[in-house]
Amino acid sequence: MNTLPVSFYTRKDIIAISRELLGKALVTEIEGQKTSGIIVETEAYAGPADRACHAYQRRHTARTAPMFREGGIAYIYLIYGIYHLFNIVTNEADEPFAILVRAIEPVEGIDIMMHRRKMNVVKPQLCGGPGTLSMALGITTRFSGESLQGPHIRIEDRDIRVAKKDIISATRVGVAYAQEDALLPYRFYIRDNPWVSKAKGL
Repeated sequence: MNTLPVSFYTRKDIIAISRELLGKALVTEIEGQKTSGIIVETEAYAGPADRACHAYQRRHTARTAPMFREGGIAYIYLIYGIYHLFNIVTNEADEPFAILVRAIEPVEGIDIMMHRRKMNVVKPQLCGGPGTLSMALGITTRFSGESLQGPHIRIEDRDIRVAKKDIISATRVGVAYAQEDALLPYRFYIRDNPWVSKAKGL
């Protein structure tokens, strides 16, 4: 259960990183409560040239500032005033690439996750979507910009290997505004995994 090194994130190939994150464990330790889940769905945002990326054309705001730092930190933003979406910053400093974690399969602290989600039955709605997984893991925007080496959030290699044939690529969700870039096959998920989100791309 080794924490992924910064060098894992600072590589230039965001597609490779997005695929390799499948099967890794996203772990949080927040206010003394440990929770974790296996990443089963990711979505790549390929920097200034990608119309769907928050940093398209190098758009630099207070919110997107973490994306311009060296890879290996969290970029977390709020949508609809409710959901905190957890992204992983990749690439070198000043190259604002990021990967949205869209779904996890719960492993540790499931009782804590259920309490946070106000659920009493374990089912995919617990953390099978980018907003719900953050809620289940206790991730909020206050951790945006923090290192993924801990203490609050880290990603571990637990020797789970996903075969290439079991990695499905598809279009991203909710980015129709990105014109032709909305059609890029930048979403990746594990074939037949019940925890993958139910959202549909274009």
